[in-house]
Amino acid sequence: MEYENKEVHDYLIEVSEIPLRYTEIRGTIEQLIKQEQPKAVISTGQSPSYGISLERVAINIADLRKSAYNCGTTPNNEILVKGAPDGYFTTLPIQQIKKELEENKIPVNISNTAGTFGCNQIFFYLMHFISMENLNIQAGFVHVPSLPEQVIGKNLPSMTLELTTKALGIIIDTTIKSIETSEK
Repeated sequence: MEYENKEVHDYLIEVSEIPLRYTEIRGTIEQLIKQEQPKAVISTGQSPSYGISLERVAINIADLRKSAYNCGTTPNNEILVKGAPDGYFTTLPIQQIKKELEENKIPVNISNTAGTFGCNQIFFYLMHFISMENLNIQAGFVHVPSLPEQVIGKNLPSMTLELTTKALGIIIDTTIKSIETSEK
């Protein structure tokens, strides 16, 4: 990963992978946030979209009927955290990110759902933990398209690794500028 362990505007970028094991996601996210104490968390995942999808809302539900998590779990309309809000909004500057990506000729949209599978689960647990701990962290979720080699013969959209990497760099830079502006 081009940004892993790299300083950008005096911020160290750490990259962590969250395995899609249904019962382990929440604890993994909480442990990483406690350990790293980040100023921002930009979670990513793949979706069959035409461009970068900036997710606006994480919902308190897991519903997966057509496939399974890596551990074989197939939740059916399950509440992720009982008593928690129905959803959380991203705290990333998605309007500014969208503007910056468009100015760089990168396809982008703002999506109102991260689905009901692992990406949404990661996004929801992230936002819930930040809320419950009252942490001042900008956070959210971004879906990136599949790579061209992943969709051969499938008639699905894709984006090159180079363009995806450029988009993620813009997302990181825009988020850092937002943090710096809010700290002034």
